Amino acid sequence: MDQPPEIMSAENARLAFLRYLATERRAAVGTVEAYGRDVRFLLEFLGGHWGKEPMLADLAGVTPIDLRSFMAFEAGTGRKNQTRARHLAAVRGFFRFLARRLGVRNGAADLMATPKAARPLPRPLSRDQALQLTEQIGGEARDEAMEARDTALFTLLYGAGLRISEALALNVRDAARDPLVITGKGNKQRMVPVRPVIKTVIAAWLPFHPTRDPDDALFTGARGGRLNPGVVQRQMRQHREWAGLGDHATPHALRHSFATHMLNGGADLRSIQELLGHASLSTTQRYTAVDNVELLRVWERTHPAAKK
Repeated sequence: MDQPPEIMSAENARLAFLRYLATERRAAVGTVEAYGRDVRFLLEFLGGHWGKEPMLADLAGVTPIDLRSFMAFEAGTGRKNQTRARHLAAVRGFFRFLARRLGVRNGAADLMATPKAARPLPRPLSRDQALQLTEQIGGEARDEAMEARDTALFTLLYGAGLRISEALALNVRDAARDPLVITGKGNKQRMVPVRPVIKTVIAAWLPFHPTRDPDDALFTGARGGRLNPGVVQRQMRQHREWAGLGDHATPHALRHSFATHMLNGGADLRSIQELLGHASLSTTQRYTAVDNVELLRVWERTHPAAKK
């Protein structure tokens, strides 16, 4: 670290950075190793980009164009946005260290936009799986009351595309409303029609309701009070183990299933957006990608050209 920038290699600066992380910042071993790899990727790229081993002094001349080329190179090697974002974070930390400890100031890394991690596509259940779940999940309850409650709740989640929090926020008085007035994220309200099958199963649950007071929770726990989301998650885990469903079979997957099956049935995106309460149509458009992925799977499974 006593070497002037002109004769100190960028690699030695990297090693000094790792010593700083380990001794002064007391970073975890895994963090130090990851940052070391990430910065090494940049230095190796710059070496090839410039046609020479980079020295510490050269790092002062790294431009946003150089860094964009590095990020583009990483994308070309198949690294995902999440990985590239982590590499950029390590590079930023490295350049901050260079400025504070080695006198080499370069703000190019701070000018770079962080790659956004791609949102995973929704993973809905098939139509048959969703219908089977709503018909069978109540049968796994320990008594008749819980059976009626679980059947009503899961039928509502799938039949109306509600979030768990939205369904559990309903009160007894809401059961008589059609459409339901749902308060979603950001206190935004929307109208959701109630299909006859939903009315039927809710009507079958209400005689077991401990109070039936209009201001009390529609779905209650075994000891009364509003049903805990953790209980709903547990019921779903038990069912998917019994039914042989994958880990993607969650209560929220019923909301994805509602949207995907509506789209497959010919519903337009604007209508689905309104029913789900999405602020942006782009969020709803993710379900078209799910549909296209499934179409590709069908093609690969059935078309003769897919075997070639």
